[in-house]
Amino acid sequence: MSLLRPLDPSFPIDRQIAIDANSVVLVNPFTLDKADEAAFLKTWQDDAAFMKRQPGFISTQLHRALGDSSTYLNYAVWESTAHFRAAFTHPDFLAKIASYPASAIASPHLFQKVAVPGICVA
Repeated sequence: MSLLRPLDPSFPIDRQIAIDANSVVLVNPFTLDKADEAAFLKTWQDDAAFMKRQPGFISTQLHRALGDSSTYLNYAVWESTAHFRAAFTHPDFLAKIASYPASAIASPHLFQKVAVPGICVA
């Protein structure tokens, strides 16, 4: 992958994974050239298969933007940042991200649920 671009430049993923937290969700928008979509999908599938085998992985889903946009959004649910950190910094994963098309830009960011009374639970 040519570039990891923080969703929030003041708090990039390398700082987020240093925080110990339970039940986290990775949200990762990808932008890429339309010509690279097939290669992106194959690489993402391989990447997701690796993550699925890692301890603490719960689920993932990839979404494609509507219309002519070649923007994708992945989210993945993890038991904890410790589990995600181990997978995200694993040498096999780091080797896999080099396989993404050069036009791919990812913006990974970790989130936790927020309780809003009468609407949703944490």
